[in-house]
Amino acid sequence: MTDWLSKTPDAARAYLEGHRLDEVECIISDLPGIARGKAVPASKFARQEYFHLPDSIFYQTLTGGWGEAAGDEGFIEKDMILRPDWSTATAAPWTADWTLQVIHDAYNLDGTPVEFSPRNVLKRVIQLYHDKGWEPIVAPEIEFFLVARNTDPRQEIKPMMGRSGRPAAARQAYSMTAVDEFGPVIDDIYDFAEAQGFEIDGITQEGGAGQLEINMVHGDPLKLADEVFYFKRFIREAALRHDCYATFMAKPIEDEPGSAMHIHHSILDIETGQNIFSGPQGGETDAFFHFIAGLQNHLPAAIAVMAPYVNSYRRYVRDHAAPINLEWARDNRTTGIRIPISSPQARRVENRIGGMDCNPYLGIAASLACGYLGLLEQERPDKQFKGDAYDGEEAIPRILGGALDLFDEAKDLHDVLGPEFARVYSIVKRAEYEEFLSVISPWEREHLLLNV
Repeated sequence: MTDWLSKTPDAARAYLEGHRLDEVECIISDLPGIARGKAVPASKFARQEYFHLPDSIFYQTLTGGWGEAAGDEGFIEKDMILRPDWSTATAAPWTADWTLQVIHDAYNLDGTPVEFSPRNVLKRVIQLYHDKGWEPIVAPEIEFFLVARNTDPRQEIKPMMGRSGRPAAARQAYSMTAVDEFGPVIDDIYDFAEAQGFEIDGITQEGGAGQLEINMVHGDPLKLADEVFYFKRFIREAALRHDCYATFMAKPIEDEPGSAMHIHHSILDIETGQNIFSGPQGGETDAFFHFIAGLQNHLPAAIAVMAPYVNSYRRYVRDHAAPINLEWARDNRTTGIRIPISSPQARRVENRIGGMDCNPYLGIAASLACGYLGLLEQERPDKQFKGDAYDGEEAIPRILGGALDLFDEAKDLHDVLGPEFARVYSIVKRAEYEEFLSVISPWEREHLLLNV
């Protein structure tokens, strides 16, 4: 066993037991959350401490275009140094040979972190918490659809065929029969997760046709973001094994609920290990309310990060299991900010705004950044909402362009996430938005061609 393998998690070494490692995938998340990097023979990986990629991978739009993200010295595609984080080494169990994946961190040639690398953005926010003596804890929820293969973008997305030979049914939330329809895919998801050393807290059928949710055990934000990054990859691979697609689009099917990445937050005092949202007698603390106020005050500007595409805003529809405002309430899933039932030790705040299409590093970082600003500003939230929040006013951006305008103005949020990240992110997202606006849709051709 090489020296570097001895640094990897137990699950990676267990996966390789009795086998020869063939290949290592050296990967890093770009802005959309796509794995970029290089696949190298294991013998070569053992000899390298780092490798290079151009920083232009963070200027690339989802469609393969480029944002005009040049700095003062122009767009010169500088090389970055990518160094492995051994704690992230894990199996790639869908491959034909014995392969490991290792997430890398991006550094400039002078050794400083690349500020617009998504994983570095999250690490920056976590460090700000640590500097205050706080340990942020999160628990993401992953929602996605299993759909029929769709090789023609002009065709509507349809639910996959289940074991019964019938399309997956909608309006069957929490149905075990519905879950059984996808049994073979789910079996592979569990097998892949086990091979990679990931713990799934549960899988449930959601309200959409072929829509599933995976709950993850709470823990360190960076570790959980790494796992969501890996989960999205291996869930797609599990689906392809069974002649279907897994999609993490926020709103893939018309008139069906969208897919969210709800994020539960709690904050521990590093010295005592106590949840700062609960007092000595178990009551709600000022910090608890300050965190909620931070979400209410700063999420409008952060939505451009948590809902990063034009499709993301189709999810925010009344009575479709997605919030339309930032009201908060206890045990109320119609609000954008929910306080789940829990013991004082487990008291937490759930942010229901984020879509599953967001980059997990950036989505978690943005949500934590809003709460962090709230803890610093020490303001009180609006009065707790009573009743159905869908009866309230819409109070979040409904289009990406408006969300980006709010993001660009939010200098306090930029200071937390990193000004250089905010600059590059805005430029890339505006390039994607402009490209979308240049496309004429079927709706426009159908209703405008001969009628206006």
